[in-house]
Amino acid sequence: MSAKDPVCGMVIEEKDAVGTSVHNGTTYHFCSMDCKEEFDENPEDYAD
Repeated sequence: MSAKDPVCGMVIEEKDAVGTSVHNGTTYHFCSMDCKEEFDENPEDYAD
């Protein structure tokens, strides 16, 4: 299943995600640790 990195917008396969974060019950998948760290610092900027 594919997922869209909420920080950079890249579409990746969930199984290939470098990391995940959960915010308000939703799991977000990331293409890089940089995107994950940015999301974790400012989740409200990126969460749907």
